Amino acid sequence: MAQRKPIRWHVVVFLAPAVLVYTAIMIVPLFGTLNLSLFNFDESGRVFVGLRNFATLFGDPRWSGAFWNALANNAWFFAVHMLVQNPVGVMLAALLSSPRLRMAAFYRTAIFIPTILSFVIVGFVWKLILSPIWGIAPGMLDAVGLKSLFAPWLGREGTALTTLALISVWQFVGIPMMLIYAALLSIPDEVIEAAELDGVTGWAQFWKIKLPLILPAIGIISILTFVGNFNAFDLIYVSQGALAGPNYATDILGTFLYRTFFGFQLQLGDPHMGATIATAMFGIILVGVCLYLFLIQTRLRRYQF
Repeated sequence: MAQRKPIRWHVVVFLAPAVLVYTAIMIVPLFGTLNLSLFNFDESGRVFVGLRNFATLFGDPRWSGAFWNALANNAWFFAVHMLVQNPVGVMLAALLSSPRLRMAAFYRTAIFIPTILSFVIVGFVWKLILSPIWGIAPGMLDAVGLKSLFAPWLGREGTALTTLALISVWQFVGIPMMLIYAALLSIPDEVIEAAELDGVTGWAQFWKIKLPLILPAIGIISILTFVGNFNAFDLIYVSQGALAGPNYATDILGTFLYRTFFGFQLQLGDPHMGATIATAMFGIILVGVCLYLFLIQTRLRRYQF
């Protein structure tokens, strides 16, 4: 008879603390939120209403308008990061990985430093910089003859959300840069040497050889960007407040959830509708991640070593 393999208890011992902490701060609140979204209050107290809260969120004009506005703003916030942050991060990583670049370590550090700054600091500082009254942005543009281009971007409905998205790009471009930089360094030297022997060098080598090989890393960065932007809240709350002004132009699902759950000014908090919004956010993120895993990640595996 074949001997049974012994149970590796040391694996359980090392994993148990992380599993317990993750369960306590993530899994239990998640199921609590899902349960809370299925109840509501009436004259008799707390009652089970099933999916009625979701019908209210998606069908009642008082709720659906704010929800779809926040979702559209979230989508635009994500699109700006995908179209600006990730391509810039890839280009910066390509430049910093060049062996001919001097002081590459200094540049990497300088670009990555904003990532570790507090949202409160970033939001407050940029609000001061862009202020039309005491900000330094008008003077800086005037110094290069472009003062006519300045406008109160954070105070206009058409530009406030894009401005905040670009501020977020400035803060977090270091993350895709470092991930792509690590992926570029992991490419075997034999592949690069073979390309050079064939006369493929410079940017042609990056586009034809390196870029296809780092597509899995770019895919991971894309899904991290998706999840991170649908959880965005801090920067908009610090810069524009809980009302996400002007006129809810920067309102995203995070700020909409905050006002609904905790209440704000004259709006009373509604934990059940807040949990419904949180559950809808969870569903959107879950669908996006699943689509990525089953439709994109499976196709990118061919490029992995």
